[in-house]
Amino acid sequence: MRRLRFCLTGMLLLLVWSGRLQAQTVEPQTVEADTLLDEIPALAQPTDDHYRVVTNRFWDNWFVLGSVGYHAFLGDYGTIGDFKGKLSPDFNVGLGKWFTPGIGVKFQFGIGNSRAYSGEETYFTQGDPMIDENGNPYWKTKYKWWDLNANVMFNLSRLFKGYEGINSEGLMNQFILSMGIGTLHHYGIEQQRNEWSGHLEFQYSRFFTKAKAVSLDLKAYVTLYQTNFDAVVLKDKLKNSYWFDLDAGFRVGLTYYFKRRGWERCISCPAPVYIVKEAPVNNAIMTSTCPEYGEFVFYVFFPNNYSGRDDAPIIADDSVNAIDYLASGIFTQKKFADEKAVDARLARGGRLSNLATEDVPTSKAYEAAVGGDVTLGYEMSDSPISLPMDAAHLKEFNDKMGYYYAPVYEGNKTWYYRVDEETRTQSLLSGDNYRETASFGLNAHRGLEVVKNHMPADPEADIYSFADIYAAVEGNEGYVATCADSATVENIHHILKDGRILYVQAEGLATSQDNYTGQDAENVGLERNKTLAYNRAYTVIKWLKGNKNFSKVVGNNFSLNALTDPIATVTDKSTRGLDAKLNRCVKVKVHYVIE
Repeated sequence: MRRLRFCLTGMLLLLVWSGRLQAQTVEPQTVEADTLLDEIPALAQPTDDHYRVVTNRFWDNWFVLGSVGYHAFLGDYGTIGDFKGKLSPDFNVGLGKWFTPGIGVKFQFGIGNSRAYSGEETYFTQGDPMIDENGNPYWKTKYKWWDLNANVMFNLSRLFKGYEGINSEGLMNQFILSMGIGTLHHYGIEQQRNEWSGHLEFQYSRFFTKAKAVSLDLKAYVTLYQTNFDAVVLKDKLKNSYWFDLDAGFRVGLTYYFKRRGWERCISCPAPVYIVKEAPVNNAIMTSTCPEYGEFVFYVFFPNNYSGRDDAPIIADDSVNAIDYLASGIFTQKKFADEKAVDARLARGGRLSNLATEDVPTSKAYEAAVGGDVTLGYEMSDSPISLPMDAAHLKEFNDKMGYYYAPVYEGNKTWYYRVDEETRTQSLLSGDNYRETASFGLNAHRGLEVVKNHMPADPEADIYSFADIYAAVEGNEGYVATCADSATVENIHHILKDGRILYVQAEGLATSQDNYTGQDAENVGLERNKTLAYNRAYTVIKWLKGNKNFSKVVGNNFSLNALTDPIATVTDKSTRGLDAKLNRCVKVKVHYVIE
């Protein structure tokens, strides 16, 4: 139907166009028009560039502050009197918001006084006059005030170095410049006065935790006032007048940042838009063939705490390949390095947990033998990937394969499937979650109906299993052939052989299950799962980029989408249940054309 719609549309366009052709004296000739694909540039999207972030909602990124300080007042008679007599304390509180990591605003209330000296008697002067070295009288002054001001803030560290990310150890020291304007009120005198104030501040902030919830602030500041702030009536304006009076000083304080404190970064995913148009040929009657556009989707499901990002990359002779592990890997893909040591421990019933282990190289799933008692691949068969650790099973496997398979040991935790190095130390809710006890065949063709019934529908796209895709792009033989559907594989072959891949999108997903209970547990758990989601998508995209069937796809047409919220809420405490398994995945959408 899709091909028919394209053809009907093309015929109508040709009829309209041909009606505008002028009569020619030469005999028209029939030619086949060239099909041109014009790419319309997509709108600019946020990227993983450190200088771009996704802005948050209005109630995010707020903070409160407080500080105390000392300043010196410099007015029209700032040159007389000793410097100590010009020093005064002040107190400051405020509320602010960062709109981006580099730009924000703050509103402050400050109260204090400014002490100095005056060569004229005013309503701010105090006490009896004093005599300077030239015999001129002068008085002590004291200006009591409070000030409301609004300031624009520039985080210079982030503007120049980029945003460091949520819970990052980067930019623990930050420099902030702010400037603004305020309204000041004099009090404590009969002549209550209001006037403007200008504010300029340079701030150094030191954070002590990755959460960056609290900072210790050191501030150098200048507050500018109208030149009549000190109420001086100048006798000789040319000699004594200044543009303004000012306070200059230092403050120390604290700032507390409310959640949400950070900003997300996502990788752009602008699907290219193509317009099909026919190249006009003068003096010709045009015929056209209609291209067939299509999309297909497949899911790749991962074990808990595994993304494959820190496994060997997709290069020949590397020890472990994450995609091959999912397709036909065994247990943890590890073995005990010292076979004799294992024999000795098994003979006396000793523990194996402190023995050294090493990776077992993966092989392509089409090379793996069919049959046997060992489960191959994650969610590829009806049996779970975990194996028992008793002596009988270990020895039986060693007799067949020539090595003792090994779990992943980390303290009192024993993983019975492969996990990432950075997640192996994480604690799970129960000991059962360290092993796989059930399989729904989600990565195999037999599990496709389960996937269709539980994952969001995509009516414009065909859906295939990971096994179908793997068999089509790697080879449909051996073990993977038993997990794929031959007719589906042939259909994918047709697309890859006769068509052209236009665009590939990958979106990673992780579950909300996290058992961390330390400081800032909610954000730590969120970031750990977001990292897993991103790394899973990265692993799949890297596999496809390295495959010959996708070698003609332009690099920019591979999209790795780091979703703003790639976390699926799972209420089941088990990581082995269907709900948890379905949401540890990568969704891949492939756009193609068959011309």
